[in-house]
Amino acid sequence: MKTITKIEANRSVAVHRKCRVAAYCRVSTEHDDQMESLETQKAHYEAWIKLHTEWESAGIFYDAGITGTKAEIRPGLQDLLQACRMGRVDRILVKSISRFSRNTAECLALVRELSGIGVSVFFEKENIDTGSMESELFLTILSNMAEEESLSISRNEKWSVQHRFQNGTYVSSSFPYGYCRNDRGEMGLEPEEAEIVKYIFSALLSGKSSCQIAGLLEQQGIPFKNGRHWCDATIRGIVANEKYVGDVLLQKTYTDVHFHRHKNHGEVECYLLSDHHIPIVSRETFAKANAVIRQRAAEKGIVYGTGKYQKRYAFSGKVICGKCGSTCKRRIHSGNEIAWTCAAHIESAQKCPMKYVREEVLKAAFVTMLNKLIFSRKHILKPLLEQLKTNSNDENVRRMQELQKQLESHAEKKNTLHRLYAQKVIDPVLFRQEMNALQKQAESCRMEIAQLEQETHGETEIIAELKQLLRFTEQHSAMLTEFQETWFSAFAEQIILYDRNHIGFRLKCGLLLKEEI
Repeated sequence: MKTITKIEANRSVAVHRKCRVAAYCRVSTEHDDQMESLETQKAHYEAWIKLHTEWESAGIFYDAGITGTKAEIRPGLQDLLQACRMGRVDRILVKSISRFSRNTAECLALVRELSGIGVSVFFEKENIDTGSMESELFLTILSNMAEEESLSISRNEKWSVQHRFQNGTYVSSSFPYGYCRNDRGEMGLEPEEAEIVKYIFSALLSGKSSCQIAGLLEQQGIPFKNGRHWCDATIRGIVANEKYVGDVLLQKTYTDVHFHRHKNHGEVECYLLSDHHIPIVSRETFAKANAVIRQRAAEKGIVYGTGKYQKRYAFSGKVICGKCGSTCKRRIHSGNEIAWTCAAHIESAQKCPMKYVREEVLKAAFVTMLNKLIFSRKHILKPLLEQLKTNSNDENVRRMQELQKQLESHAEKKNTLHRLYAQKVIDPVLFRQEMNALQKQAESCRMEIAQLEQETHGETEIIAELKQLLRFTEQHSAMLTEFQETWFSAFAEQIILYDRNHIGFRLKCGLLLKEEI
């Protein structure tokens, strides 16, 4: 007789987790009709998610009155991305590609990041689900079209602004320190601030430096705009601002095709409106003050208008504060003693506690460091050179393998593109555009592979620098006794001041060597 063992059924049944679906909505302005559209979008996706029993809502994320050209300035989108990265979202619903992003590179980067963490995106208008290569290729084409649309809108807006520049009807939305918007909507004086502006010009002409003026204003507790602190750059900015003589220079900055803002150095036309508003200082005072600024900049080796030092000295631009990361400036102390001081410390000791270090100390430390390398080259430089040669070759091989995979991917995308074209999904113009783009990418990969192949049998820049340093140490068997600028320029990249007793030398060959003073 068979024995039958009775087993109690396990009543715990695994529950299948629902797909967590989020939606993203965006409107570009805060006008009433646009806000109504936003509410319509939100209601649409809430209802859509409820219709699918296998879905559960992961939230409706939205941005109102924000451009779609840059993801980083859209808090709603950033919140959605953060939820995805934390594993709270499986799928995203978006009305169209242009609602998600009008920047092709950014759109694809976002989609690929989301795909990498298992989140798919469905673009309702274009009927694209980011799950296949064909979808990604089609997404590239359509997001490119969205970017072109955004560029067209931007060009129209720029034309409108430029037209107002030309006819003198442009009205700025912000005003410099000393001015405010009057009852007529024009630029009017802010009496208390205007007096401070007059004081700045007067103090500068009396011999005070921009740092000293900023320090005095801070000590007196005089507020600047938006709670910011006074500093030497603020003072120089006020002195250089043509608005204080009643003029307005329009188009000081411009936006490029990638929606990045730059200072205008002649790339686009500027427009000067003379005697546009009430001046605070006379043109004579303005000219004298700016002459003083230019003279002081020249004495310090600064290129006027840039704040950047010319490479007048061996250490110029190469001495870095190890506490705050600021560049150190050359200063002459009493007794004609040259020292290098953290720029942030010059503005305020509270910003950075790093005090000055004498130039002679830096020179002596550099000579000491070179002597150590001379007498230890067999134990440090030669083994390092051999290691770099080996590592460089290995890295080049890995990179060439990656590039080869990219070439294979380009070939697959071309095949997909041909298939879409044959099915008449895309027109000839878009077909040629995408084929040309893929061809350029493939050519770039081939060029890099050729360069890496050459480097594999040659040497990298770092290896070349290390060889040069090694030859120098082999040529000098005796101890070095004095500093030479040519040595420093040849081998040193940076000097890092950790404190007044410890400094570091970052060499062009990649070594970071620390010295105790």
